[in-house]
Amino acid sequence: MFYLVSFDVSDDRIRYRVVKVLKGYGQRVQKSVFECPRLNEHKFLTLKDQLESIIDFTTDSVRYYRQCAGCLREVEVSGLGEVPDSKEYGVL
Repeated sequence: MFYLVSFDVSDDRIRYRVVKVLKGYGQRVQKSVFECPRLNEHKFLTLKDQLESIIDFTTDSVRYYRQCAGCLREVEVSGLGEVPDSKEYGVL
């Protein structure tokens, strides 16, 4: 499955740690947005657990958007960046 993960983290040190974790799962497409392809349920839950152990629940947020292959075919980009290749990802 393909996930789009966005975050809003107030502390620079914590933000750096969040980015470091996310780089292990996907590609940064904007400052606080990562595309994470090929995550099965176990990998997704591991990623979520790692991020939840880092962030401050009173000031920070992380959002996870599950994208199906059909949704990826509808992605549009204006400006810099590339559309994810929907053929690479299947539905689990």
